[in-house]
Amino acid sequence: MDMDPDLGPLLPLAERESMADFIDFHGRPAEPSATGGWTSALFIIGVEVGERCAYYGISLNLITYLTGPLGEGTAKAASALNTWSGVATMLPLLGAFVADSWLGRFRTIIISSLLYVLGLCMLTISTILSSSLQVPFFFLSLYLVAFAQGGHKPCVQAFGADQFYETDPHERVSKSSFFNWWYFGICASAGVAVVVMSYVQDNISWSLGFGIPCGIMLLALVLFLVGMRRYRYFVLEKENPFMRVGRSFVALARVGWKSKKSSSMQETLATVENSATSEEINNGLIEEARGLIRLIPIWATCLIYGVVFAQSSTFFVKQASTLDRRIGEKFQVPPAALQVFISVSIICFIPIYDKLLVPLLKKLTHIPTGITTLQRISIGMILSLISIVIAALVEIKRLDTAKEFGLVDKPKVPIPMSLWWMVPQYVLFGMADVFTIVGMQEFFYGQVPDGLRSLGLALYLSVIGVGNFISSFLISVIDKTTSKNGESWFSNNLNKARLDYFYFVLAGLSGLEIILFVFFAKKYVYKKRVTSEAFV
Repeated sequence: MDMDPDLGPLLPLAERESMADFIDFHGRPAEPSATGGWTSALFIIGVEVGERCAYYGISLNLITYLTGPLGEGTAKAASALNTWSGVATMLPLLGAFVADSWLGRFRTIIISSLLYVLGLCMLTISTILSSSLQVPFFFLSLYLVAFAQGGHKPCVQAFGADQFYETDPHERVSKSSFFNWWYFGICASAGVAVVVMSYVQDNISWSLGFGIPCGIMLLALVLFLVGMRRYRYFVLEKENPFMRVGRSFVALARVGWKSKKSSSMQETLATVENSATSEEINNGLIEEARGLIRLIPIWATCLIYGVVFAQSSTFFVKQASTLDRRIGEKFQVPPAALQVFISVSIICFIPIYDKLLVPLLKKLTHIPTGITTLQRISIGMILSLISIVIAALVEIKRLDTAKEFGLVDKPKVPIPMSLWWMVPQYVLFGMADVFTIVGMQEFFYGQVPDGLRSLGLALYLSVIGVGNFISSFLISVIDKTTSKNGESWFSNNLNKARLDYFYFVLAGLSGLEIILFVFFAKKYVYKKRVTSEAFV
């Protein structure tokens, strides 16, 4: 069949005649020397830097916009923001499904980028509308951005990781390093966005503060198109991967139903392994089903990390807004700008981790990546626990200072306590992300079937999404419960609130999460690399 050489990545599967897993821009089998590698990956990292700069440019200061120009209460604003963040990080499951089943990653990125620009443009327009239209148009725009991100986020990262062959030893190591530098780029852009955009939004105008991210996203789309001739494009499987996995679970259930000893999941899997024949089900499909089932407890025991993650852009910001944020006589740091310390700690720690810790640990453990992905995730959870405990202690100090200076009933008067008190919790939060967030990215990308790589990255994002929903639920329940007995833990007057109690609750949940995570991680068997990766 003749094929237009300029339409390779845009053609549907039926029109491709390549036996390779990857093709180049012209639809031919991808040559390692001419496609992919770090050249392509750096283009894609640059695209993600632009997208994250746009996303964080609007999201990290939304709590200020909701409680300021839109006039929402603290608890309601935090709940609304957590719900939006949850939706934004759950929609990648839908985007991954569409990309892995029909459109492919490249086309999904193009379409979602266009929707992204539209949503940001509408968000900018919402700031100048009349009050009766402003709120509904604002939330419509905000959720359009969330919908666009659902297609963009999992596909861009999976597309970037696709530029390295898993079967090539050198590129396999580069792929692991790619996840580190991917997150480095994200956090560098987030750091710039939170400082610059929060200042513009708080001191110049919200219209400009939302308009600049729109322009940045448009530039990111242009950059992505510039590198398209260098990329490697994953060929969609002839059989829908989700249909294949569905058949695997149906067969798994059928064989398990026949078993007389199916009191537990592990016994059922053992029965399947012993009794399934080639006539009943393909062994490869059984392995896929077994592998996906084993991901469930790992995914579930990461959720509380997502709950703690949600606090950095909500209550941490509200805490900072009550402190003395002056630097010098005239300049006052925007409260949302303190989140830059998360980015700074990540930017500083990733090179240390990638260039110093990994080579050192590699000599000790003989594991190519230094430590396993599950070990990496667990270390981040421990740092997250320490961070939220420190946040609770700092909040106790803040409340005591407010009482000492008679400011309990004066929420608009800055408390004579320096903003630097909050820096340690932000720094530890950033270090935790280097371990847990990057670890989850690499783990879920590598452990799902090859045809579901976008879904794998969507699973990691869904941890953050479900964590935001859980956070929103906890805030709503605690707010209603404590309001009945007096002042809410999340009072609009933060000098009367008890955020420290809430943080200690999260610390307790985090401790329980770590225990369960380690339990399931010790039992986990890695896909393809069983002998080289184990939790201990």
